[in-house]
Amino acid sequence: MKQQPKLSFWQIWNVSFGFLGVQFGFALQNANVSRILSDLGADLHSLSLFWLVAPIMGLIIQPIVGSASDHTWNGVGRRNPYILGGAAAAAVAMCMMPNAPLFVQLMSPMIFGAVMLALMDASFNVAFQPFRSLVSDMVPAEQRNQGYSVQSLLINVGAIIGSILPFVLTNVVGLENAAKAGEVAPSVTIAFYIGATIMLGTVLWTVYKTREYPPEEYYAYKGLDPKEVQKQLAAEKKLSVGDKIKGFFGLMKSMPTTMKQLAVVQFFSWFALFIMWVYTMPAITQNAWGLEAKWFDSHYLESLDVVPAFVGEAKGAAGDWVGILFAAYSLFAAIFSVFLTKIANKIGRKLTYSLSLLAGGIGYMSFILFNDPTPVQANLLITTVEIPTGALNLVIPMIGIGIAWAAILAMPYAILAGSLPPEKTGVYMGIFNFTIAAPQIVSGLFAGWILSSVFDNNAIYIIMLAGAAMILGAISVVFVKDDATESVPEPTDTSRKLVDTCN
Repeated sequence: MKQQPKLSFWQIWNVSFGFLGVQFGFALQNANVSRILSDLGADLHSLSLFWLVAPIMGLIIQPIVGSASDHTWNGVGRRNPYILGGAAAAAVAMCMMPNAPLFVQLMSPMIFGAVMLALMDASFNVAFQPFRSLVSDMVPAEQRNQGYSVQSLLINVGAIIGSILPFVLTNVVGLENAAKAGEVAPSVTIAFYIGATIMLGTVLWTVYKTREYPPEEYYAYKGLDPKEVQKQLAAEKKLSVGDKIKGFFGLMKSMPTTMKQLAVVQFFSWFALFIMWVYTMPAITQNAWGLEAKWFDSHYLESLDVVPAFVGEAKGAAGDWVGILFAAYSLFAAIFSVFLTKIANKIGRKLTYSLSLLAGGIGYMSFILFNDPTPVQANLLITTVEIPTGALNLVIPMIGIGIAWAAILAMPYAILAGSLPPEKTGVYMGIFNFTIAAPQIVSGLFAGWILSSVFDNNAIYIIMLAGAAMILGAISVVFVKDDATESVPEPTDTSRKLVDTCN
């Protein structure tokens, strides 16, 4: 096997730089979609159902794109065409979603917003999966921890900027952050325009600066025989659709043991993350701003002639502060990412991963403690705002959540990458996305019911449930096998033929 050359720090940086922009857009979505859909008429119970679009798109899109990118070799590259195409489509959806009321003649604004959310998520997933595989392709094994840590750093830098942007546009630029009935706040709309532009720019940088290895060179670095690979690909193209589907599920059955064990950890951690993204805004609006749960009930709001101004003001202020909190956990994640490689090399990836998830679980569980409504002036350097003391102190649990987030973005992939066959990295990374999408789907189906039926729409308790799930994830890491030498079991003749749904 030919020795794969080491990359300089800036080469590794360029490989993942586009992920900064994609995550910028994703952060805008995470911090503002619940707010947008609430403004357009969604209630607390239905919010999690709308958010189901995200994991469903990931479940469908990422394995398809993973398989397709494994088989793509052209002038642009192997993974780059999908990264670029996904970013362009996501940018279009980002520009259209906040303008849902303009398309009222086609469908209700809330439904149009949901459709744009689906398009946006599908496009993000087209870009996400190849970025993961690009690091595995381009970075040699001995630099893998560094490669995924740099990617985690860039992801969090993008998340910080994307999360705080609506707040900055309101409190520094002076745009309005309170939405009129059935519309989206101007600060959010402009933020989505800016996010779309930055996303395209950073992705173009990665595509321009990263020269992917041509097939012969790539196979030589991975110890593969190009003729044998081409023979296998040719055989796959001759398979019927039924055989391809059987092959796909065969690959799932023959996935590495490490991948199966990581799936349990992923279930608990992503179940918790989904709850945070959906319900942080109503949770802190109720717990820190003191707004009663009835003000999130769409039926109650429709029964009123006029919604009191303080309701819109509280939701707008809390919505902006969610962006700051999400930026805070991303900042702490970015800082932790700088040390993540050294810590993992020192104490091991498993222990690093487990302790990080434990920190996140404690962070979620502590949300309920920060409910002091006393107004306080918060100096954020770029501006000063008056918010409840409890809201300001919520920055503290963001430290633990940021540590968990940094580990979630890097450790599972660093552990998994060594157990995957290089010719199937893309599709296995896509299949691994099932472990991200499935827990979010379960969370989306049941979290709204739990919130309304068990917690009487008091959203702070659903955040505590997320904390319990994250702690279970930390315990589950103990049972994961971290062995870079593990190989994938040899599939049957049918299952070895991977589904190529792009054919």
